Amino acid sequence: MPEEQSVVVKGRSFDPPGKGPWELESTHGARPMTLITQRAFMDGFPRGFKEGTARYGVLLDHLEPAFVQSFLYAQPVAVGAPPGAMGPPPKPILMIASRLHPEMRKRHKAAAAAIAGKLWRKDLEEWDQVDKPAAIKAHLAIQAVDVAALSDTDLADHVDRCAQHASDGGYLHHKYTMTACLPVGDFLAGAIEWTGADIGELMGLLRGRSAISRGFAAAELDAAAKALTTSDAAQAVLTSGDPADAVLAALSSHPDVGAEVTAYLDAVRWRSVGYDVGDQVAGELPEVLVESLKTSLAGSWSSAPDDDTALAALRERVPAEHREDFDDRLAELRHVYRIRDERGVFSDGWATGLARRAMLEVGHRLHTIGKLDDAEHAVELGADEARALLVGGGGPSADEVADRFEWRTTTTTSDVPDHLRALPAPPPPAEWLPQQARRTHVAINTFLGSLFGVPDTPNTATVLTGLSVNTGVYEGTARLVESSADFDRIKQGDVLVTRMTSPYFNVVLPMLGAIVTDRGGQLCHAAIVAREYGIPGIVGTRDATATIPDGARVRVDGTTGEVSLVE
Repeated sequence: MPEEQSVVVKGRSFDPPGKGPWELESTHGARPMTLITQRAFMDGFPRGFKEGTARYGVLLDHLEPAFVQSFLYAQPVAVGAPPGAMGPPPKPILMIASRLHPEMRKRHKAAAAAIAGKLWRKDLEEWDQVDKPAAIKAHLAIQAVDVAALSDTDLADHVDRCAQHASDGGYLHHKYTMTACLPVGDFLAGAIEWTGADIGELMGLLRGRSAISRGFAAAELDAAAKALTTSDAAQAVLTSGDPADAVLAALSSHPDVGAEVTAYLDAVRWRSVGYDVGDQVAGELPEVLVESLKTSLAGSWSSAPDDDTALAALRERVPAEHREDFDDRLAELRHVYRIRDERGVFSDGWATGLARRAMLEVGHRLHTIGKLDDAEHAVELGADEARALLVGGGGPSADEVADRFEWRTTTTTSDVPDHLRALPAPPPPAEWLPQQARRTHVAINTFLGSLFGVPDTPNTATVLTGLSVNTGVYEGTARLVESSADFDRIKQGDVLVTRMTSPYFNVVLPMLGAIVTDRGGQLCHAAIVAREYGIPGIVGTRDATATIPDGARVRVDGTTGEVSLVE
């Protein structure tokens, strides 16, 4: 796209935010982001990402974030590249630079040392003993604040605290991005070469290795379900058909199950089910929580153990000289695998929900005095704007905030350009780099390609094709989910049809019969949880949300990778 050319969407111009190519980030979000989330991402994401790539010797220094009309665009920034580079330099120049450039030479040494020393083990230990406990302590301290009892000035201070907490959570999440990604890519790169297996088959070996992938309050949900099995009276309350809020209140105070149900609700109440302050928290979805308890009571979602037969068969396909390496890479991946979802659930996922709680209280007060048309609109405010409207002068008008809300809730990534100026160029071949840098380079590129890559296969009006991420065939009712506001319509056995999922969708996952998404590759979140729950999953169909009507009968075939509308 020429630099001077703009794309106009609903009267708003989309211009490149800087030199070079920019690509729309559509795997982790389908809508514009709120201001507090934008601030957290701009501050926390590159800071944490850069630390991780430097420690692991990755030549992709970071992904430069920028927001255009509140949509996230990103540009890959390689070590030693000039600002706005359109791609890697020619082979001779890169080969010379990689051997002479001081930072590149430093990273090559770091890459070799990280692999040899299994740096991810040290990181996991730091996560378990330092960062995760500190994050939980910080979350609970903010969660303990009674926001309704705060003065307006104190509430404004609390919003500032929550906004900074969200930024800190974003940093913590991405501090461990390389820890989570490199062992996955390293195992896959070797195993694909040695066995010829596809990624879905190989990732099946990780099933059961990340309890958090089955739900961020799986232990509490298990305990609540176990308590319910012992009480006919409590089960009668659960299945009474009363309003969900009333059912949860009655169960929380029930003598047989009250402690366990309360512990479950406390664990999920302020966890976001998305990546943004505009996304709901689990506590706003009482119908979903009731359905989760029902499903868990039925016990239909239990995860199966690893298939040792499948592992043995795959291992037989590995040439003898590589089997020890195959075993070692798989063992390392299984050891560290849980950090991939844990780093989000215990950092920015929780922080985002707590920021939403604060902003809803702001909205309640501003709506009461006529400064906002709807309390929900407060999520569109920045922390400084919230303070101005609460205790200072000025701040945006109710009409301006309502316009932001309308834009965010009615515009999606399908409406806006998927790139500005040009798509980023692919990384250079590993052969262009010194030997000590190649394994890490291949591992990261394998991971990223498997996270985002989808086949460009044709779809029809009745049959969609994507990547099969778990085998099996399931037929059920399609439940089209545009946002967390749609979660309360999901019933046990439904087929989730959505653009993408996040680790925070876990609150509804126990109820699903199958998963179908527009976006994502074999390593996206939807693929992980489909394998974890043992349900059919098709990702990367591109057109599912535009083709499948809500409530339609669909057949999800995890063998062929096809989703069919059933007559």
